[in-house]
Amino acid sequence: MKILILIVASFVLGSIPFGVIIAKAKGVDLKKIGSGNIGATNVLRSLGKGAALLTLLGDMMKGTAAVAIARAFVSDPGFYASYASGGGAGILQSITSNPQAAIEGLVGLSAILGHNFSMFLRFRGGKGVATSLGVLVIYSPQVAILTLIIWLVAALITKYSSLGAIISFGLLPVNVFLFDPVRIKVLISAMIALLILVRHIGNIESLIKGTERKIGERARGS
Repeated sequence: MKILILIVASFVLGSIPFGVIIAKAKGVDLKKIGSGNIGATNVLRSLGKGAALLTLLGDMMKGTAAVAIARAFVSDPGFYASYASGGGAGILQSITSNPQAAIEGLVGLSAILGHNFSMFLRFRGGKGVATSLGVLVIYSPQVAILTLIIWLVAALITKYSSLGAIISFGLLPVNVFLFDPVRIKVLISAMIALLILVRHIGNIESLIKGTERKIGERARGS
């Protein structure tokens, strides 16, 4: 039950649409401008750097806070006491040697899914890049730094934020395997990468067609 509560609470936290809230404060309906996406890239195109930075930090903090809260609970030995005879943590303990990493990973995934399918936006949402990076800040700090560097380099060279995300998160499972080789973390990172890539299918199609908008290109109607 404790694990389920953590996962549900993480989904609710991840569902908070900071981009929409910040845009609304400026009198803009973010879902009806630019790409319609609720993330920092569309905010940048539509409302400028300041609003985009606030959106980026807010979305990252959702993932960071979710995993940090989970770690505070599961790092307490007493957390597992009620599962001594079975239950959620008991099952995890039977299938992985690192149940803490498994629980933190599931909670992180829930926050990302909350962002992607926000309960406050009729289960529509963003693409999960910033929230995923926020999850990694606690879950695998060294890989979070590497992922950010790869994204920045790729985005600066190509001028496409989406391509930076596709490349950096496409490499995520490999980087976790190389620099944080815990089996369950590799599995969780592969799930995160899959979520990111699936949410970027439209961007991949636009990149192939040559119609993808570059970083800083103003949104239509802004």
